[in-house]
Amino acid sequence: MGKFANILNTKKFVVTCEVNPPKGIDLDSLYEKVEMLRGLIDAFNITDSAGSRMTMAPIGIAHLLLDMGVESILQITCRDRNRLALQSELLAAYALGTTNIICMSGDPPSGGDNPNAKAVFDLDAVSLLRTTTSLQAGIDSAGNDLTGAPSFCMGAVVNPGARDLDKEFRRMEEKVQAGASFFQTQAVYEPNLFEDFMNVAEKFNVPILAGLIVLKSAKMARNLNANLPGVFVPSNIIDELDNAESSADASVEIMTQIIRDVRQMCAGIHIMAIGWEAKIPQILRGVGLASQG
Repeated sequence: MGKFANILNTKKFVVTCEVNPPKGIDLDSLYEKVEMLRGLIDAFNITDSAGSRMTMAPIGIAHLLLDMGVESILQITCRDRNRLALQSELLAAYALGTTNIICMSGDPPSGGDNPNAKAVFDLDAVSLLRTTTSLQAGIDSAGNDLTGAPSFCMGAVVNPGARDLDKEFRRMEEKVQAGASFFQTQAVYEPNLFEDFMNVAEKFNVPILAGLIVLKSAKMARNLNANLPGVFVPSNIIDELDNAESSADASVEIMTQIIRDVRQMCAGIHIMAIGWEAKIPQILRGVGLASQG
């Protein structure tokens, strides 16, 4: 197991962030972002064609970053692969040095840039976690023995803003029972409601990292409210962005304030900057986290 798995069990406040593989083979921009954030981020989530927009496979990126001495969390989605391919990819990822994964169902292809692609969804996030746990016991999903077994730090996702929180908690419990040892949440903008969520979620006794989508503008905030289920940006934040002389400066202040508010409630944060990775050091300095790594 790598450093990330170890620090999850300490009192260190964990910081992860997403980086998106390129739509092509030019990795310069990705490398620049990783180098800029090296030492500030405990592990980088490598997305798996996020939003069903086709990009380079994350398994390759994770291996390349490992060669740079950078730890990754490999996103594994059920959208594009059946259980045969998913198990093959997990074994290959481990052989290439990746030990952190996060299991997700994935977005339907209809909303992406190849809308005619056929979705697979042979497994869902819970059954993928169960399958990975089986691989760790040396057995594949059909009960066949493996010659050597992987060992992963397995994560999952949860949405504190889901309309049906009882269902979300039941799903969360299933994921823990299936092997999830940490969670990253959907974006949080209302600390009071997040506290209510955490008061229930703490019973699962696993580290939870609060998700933060960095807001670039009031327009982006409104789009999230309209199009991303379970995410709600309050009107006071939208007004602050609308009225700011600099939306970038306002965004940094909004993000730092949210982190200050949730810091004592959770084990860490997961930042989704979506092209504004250059703002992450400033955000982390604002909450006294820029020196950790």
